[in-house]
Amino acid sequence: MSQVIKIGVLKVGCIGTLPLVEFLLDERAERTDIDVRVVGSGAKLGISQCQEVTKLIIQQKPDLVLLIGPAQTTDGPTEARKMLAEANMPLVIISDSPANRIRKELEESGFGYIIVDADSMIGARREFLDPTEMALFNSDVLKVLAITGVFKVVLESIDDIIGSLKRGEKPTLPHIRINKEIAVKAAGFKNPYAKAKAMAAYEISRRVAELNMEGCFKVKEMERYVPIIAAGHEMMREAAKLADEARELEKSNDSVLRKPHYKNGSLGTKSALLEKPQLI
Repeated sequence: MSQVIKIGVLKVGCIGTLPLVEFLLDERAERTDIDVRVVGSGAKLGISQCQEVTKLIIQQKPDLVLLIGPAQTTDGPTEARKMLAEANMPLVIISDSPANRIRKELEESGFGYIIVDADSMIGARREFLDPTEMALFNSDVLKVLAITGVFKVVLESIDDIIGSLKRGEKPTLPHIRINKEIAVKAAGFKNPYAKAKAMAAYEISRRVAELNMEGCFKVKEMERYVPIIAAGHEMMREAAKLADEARELEKSNDSVLRKPHYKNGSLGTKSALLEKPQLI
C-alpha cells in the first residue's frame, strides 16, 4: 500500500488564502495519497486560542503542518510556531505582507513560508465593516488570488513537499514572496492582454493593504478613515473585475490552463476545453 501523507492545517484568524487552502490540495475529494485535518481558532488569534488549536494539531502527529493566517508577528501565531518547532514538525507559514518583517527569523528557525502581498487586510472599522461587507471583500480577494495564479503557486509548493515526503526524502521548504510576476507565470496566461490585466489586478489588490492599514490604524477621525477604507474595498472590487476579464480573455482563446489532480496526487495539465489532461 502506498504511503499516505498526513497534513495538518492550522488556521488562525482569516486571510483570503485561508478558507480554501485544504481544498486546493484535493479539489475532487478523491486523492488517496494524503489525509488532511483542519483546526481553526476562528476570528481571534490570541495566545490562548493559538495554544489550544496548536495542541490539537500536534496530537494528530502530521507529517507536514501548514500554519495560515495574518499577524504572524503577534504573540498568538508566534506561540503556535514555537510549539510546532518544539514538536519538530515540518512547518510552512502562509501569510500576508506584514510577515515579510520576519522572513529572516522564519528561515533561521527552519520554517518554510509563502507570503502573498496581494492578500490584503480588510477594512475593519465598525462604522464600515459588517458581515455582508466582510463576505463580499473576501469573495473579491478569492477571485483575484485564484485567477492571477497565487493559488497555483501555493498549491504546487505544497505538492512538491508532499512528493518529497512520499519518496522518503527530507523536503525542501519554500521561501517564497509571491509578487505579480511569480503569480502570473504560474497562471500560464497565453493572451498578453490577459496577463497584463492579471498583473494589474494583483497590483491593485496589493495596494489595498496600504489604504486599509492607514484607515484602520493611522487615521483617527471617522469622517476621514471611513472613506479611506471604503476606497480600499472599491479597489479590491475593481481588482476582481480585472481578474475576471483576464480569465474571460483566456476562455475566448480556449487557452485556460487547468491542472487537475489524479487520485495518486500527480498533476495533469490541459488548456483546450475539449481535451483530456496530460500527466505532468
